[in-house]
Order: sequence, then structure tokens, then C-alpha cells
Amino acid sequence: MSSDAVVTRFAPSPTGFLHLGHAYAAIFAEIQAKQACGRFILRIEDIDKGRCKAEFEEAIYEDLEWLGLQWEQPVLRQSEHIASYAGALEQLDKLGLIYPCFCTRGQIKAEIDRAGGAPHGLEGPIYPGTCRHLNKDECAGRIDNGETPALRLDITKAMKITGPLLWHDRKLGVQLAKLKEFGDIVLARKDVPTSYHLSVTVDDALQGVTLVTRGEDLADASGIHRLLQSLLGYTPPIYHHHPILTDDEGKRFAKRDQSVTLRALRAAGKTPQDIRTMVGLID
Repeated sequence: MSSDAVVTRFAPSPTGFLHLGHAYAAIFAEIQAKQACGRFILRIEDIDKGRCKAEFEEAIYEDLEWLGLQWEQPVLRQSEHIASYAGALEQLDKLGLIYPCFCTRGQIKAEIDRAGGAPHGLEGPIYPGTCRHLNKDECAGRIDNGETPALRLDITKAMKITGPLLWHDRKLGVQLAKLKEFGDIVLARKDVPTSYHLSVTVDDALQGVTLVTRGEDLADASGIHRLLQSLLGYTPPIYHHHPILTDDEGKRFAKRDQSVTLRALRAAGKTPQDIRTMVGLID
């Protein structure tokens, strides 16, 4: 297989049982790899120990095998690659782009309200930069007093390093990375040593993913990932943001909706072929 073969991935979190939306995403990713004679990878995003459970991880393997999917071994589990995320944070810190943030969600909201209602970003209210200019001594003192900060990325500084960035989607074409709309994103917290944005960027590079297939609700987030790729020296992948599968009322499927989990459908007599028909993906 050539070194430039297409590599896709499916990266579920073991926080519940897989549903029809997951089936669509997994089958779609495998089809893209098959059509290009490429590779399909499974990744378990189990970094949130408070919500992830071993029983759900085992169910992921069982459900995907039942669907007839085949993926490369070994499976990457985020919890086993904490050092990779720490290394990326250190690299960003050496560029002067990381700062500690001691604000609670309530404090952030209060400051935004005092400022007259700043516009909301793509992930909620844009962080107003309260802790951005704290000096090192003040930060050290607060940490010594038992406060545990989150780590934020200084978007303005990062943009000065990279300049405008583009990313390519097979459906949407060439896109300009949206960055300011996110504000200074959190890259790590006390209880979770990485964020979705950081871990997915590092993992895709670590696994050599060349085609990221995921729901269209994550299209804007690709700008942030493109920024991190540039700062960390990674080769950017191509993207394909597919439609989100919804129910008859137009609501996206969720893990709390037990009626559409793959194991519930299997117990009701559905076959893997039935599932592929239901999600509209038959290769």
C-alpha cells in the first residue's frame, strides 16, 4: 500500500451505547477508505474518566463487529496517550501561546454581562480574556493557594504566528479557518488533561489520518484544528463533513434515546443489512 493511501477513522466516546447516527458515521468512514483502497482506523476517545465506562467500550467493539466493519489493530485509546497531549501543550507553551485561566463559568458569564452582552461564539460566550494578562508571580501564588487553572490558547497571538489559514472539505471546497469566533479555547483542565480540539488534532496526526469524515455540525471546528495543525507542524488532512442523521421529527439521534441504539435494534430483529439500509449507506 502506498504511503499516500487514504486513511479514515471512527472515534467514538464510550459514554453510552452506539446508535444509528454512530452507525452512519462509522460505515461512511469505512466506505471512504474502501473506495480508495485505503485504511480504516478505530479510535476510542476515553479521556473523560468521569463519563467513560468499560462496558460501553466493549459494546462499541461488539456493535461494530456485528455491523461487519473491519479496522486496523491496535486500537488507539486516548487514555493511553496522555504524554502525547502533554507534549503538544509543552510545544505550544514554548511558543508563548498557553496561559492559565482561573475563571469559573459563572465568572466568565458575569464579566460578559458587565461588558454589555458580548456576542456568543460557536461554543457559547466568547471568553473575555480575564486571565490573559496575569503575571507569572500571581499565577504561581494562586496555584500555591490550591487553585487549579485550565489552560487556554491565546488565539490572537497564535493568529499572528500562522496568518490566515485555509482547510479543504470535499463537499464545501476551500474554507477560511474561523478562529476569532471561538475565542481563547481551553486546551486542558484539571480533571481532563486535554480537550477535544487538542486531542483530535494530535490523534489524527499520530495515526496518519488523511481524510477526516465527521458530522457537518463540526465543520466550523475544523478551523481551530487547522490552527493547531499549523502551530504543531502537522500535515493537514482533507475533510468531508457529512449530514447529521436525524429522526422523523428532525432531531439528531442521541445516546439517551435507547430505542435507536444498535443493540436495541438488533434485539428487535434488525440485521446489519437493515441498519445500512436505514442509514442509506450500502456499499
